[in-house]
Amino acid sequence: MSASNARVALEAAYRHEKRRVLATLIRLLGGFDAAEEALHEAFAAAVEAWPRDGIPENPYAWLVSTGRFKTVDRWRRQARLACALPELAALADPVAQEVEPDTIDDDELRLIFICCHPNLAPDSRIALTLREVGGLTTEEIARAYLVRAPTIAQRIVRAKAKIQDESIPYEIPARDDLPARLDSVLRVIYLIFNEGYAATQGDNMIRSDLCAQAIRLGRLITELLDEPEALGLLGLMLLHESRQAARVNSTGDLILLDAQDRSLWDRHRITEAQALVDRAFATRRVGPYVLQAAIAVVHAQAQSVSETNWERIVALYDVLIRVDNSPVAALNRAVAIGMRDGPDNGLASIDAVLGEGGLDAYHLAYAARADMQRRLGLTDAARASYRRALELTQQAAERRFLLARLAELGEIPAI
Repeated sequence: MSASNARVALEAAYRHEKRRVLATLIRLLGGFDAAEEALHEAFAAAVEAWPRDGIPENPYAWLVSTGRFKTVDRWRRQARLACALPELAALADPVAQEVEPDTIDDDELRLIFICCHPNLAPDSRIALTLREVGGLTTEEIARAYLVRAPTIAQRIVRAKAKIQDESIPYEIPARDDLPARLDSVLRVIYLIFNEGYAATQGDNMIRSDLCAQAIRLGRLITELLDEPEALGLLGLMLLHESRQAARVNSTGDLILLDAQDRSLWDRHRITEAQALVDRAFATRRVGPYVLQAAIAVVHAQAQSVSETNWERIVALYDVLIRVDNSPVAALNRAVAIGMRDGPDNGLASIDAVLGEGGLDAYHLAYAARADMQRRLGLTDAARASYRRALELTQQAAERRFLLARLAELGEIPAI
């Protein structure tokens, strides 16, 4: 086995399966800290063993078993845990060495539900799940929340301590207890997807690993629960994912919806998503994710922006705002009004939303305003709005797009 092949396999396992391995180790070892240390030890052992012994047939099981047994060996050496030898012996049971894929999936579901336990504060639930399930860094979560990284770190530490202090069980809750956690679970999955679909930092606009992970978790939830909002969320993610090949060009620059090559859209995913949305609507229990997915379906059905049924999109946003009156939903409705009724009405609607507050630090609000101003020939105002959007984003592809828009308007700002 060449060292280069082993390195490629190890990097692939780390990139794609690290969170699954961690979830299983948390179940086997009974805690976050022990599992995280075991994860690092397992990969360190793989660096030495795989080039020498070859890539194991089941790398995931190998990593889980190695991490667990290294931890058990370390515990055995610690005199303060000598009284726990019966429990350690159970953990070392060789029957558990082979980790089946279904078990790994169950472990990830368990991890999501423990992170979203109702005894944890809502902000702590989401921060902990994004960190432990999504694998986002503390800094990435902080950017999503528009707060400082130390604040997020404190939330995560407090959540882990509460899980340990209250002995919150590592399990999927009983069906009657699921509704209390489902909203948080769905929100976290969508936040993971959003960080992959439109990364808040870095050179790349898209993080395909996070998108794939969120969609896989969404599928697991729909297998567990036939809930319309779970179906709607999965459909929404599939519809967004269907456009990935058309969203950036060969150099990684952003392509807006009106300029995308729709022949590149994944029609298989669109068809699957449409069926999920239809199933959700059939229940007559329609929530925010179902409505957002229905809006995305209208976009997917159109041959071009000009042929889009903007009347239906505005109507769906009207319902969405009654169900979940968020500033972002109101902004998106304002943009749709601009597409339906012209940029003057769109600009007035966007200004009304910005006037209500809540989007002062949201760069896309100022980019949307700038687009309406540009279409109306309000060049100076458009420049100011683009500059404000530029100030509010650190994402490289988005910054290049905004700089290009400013250049089109005759301004070359200092980078």
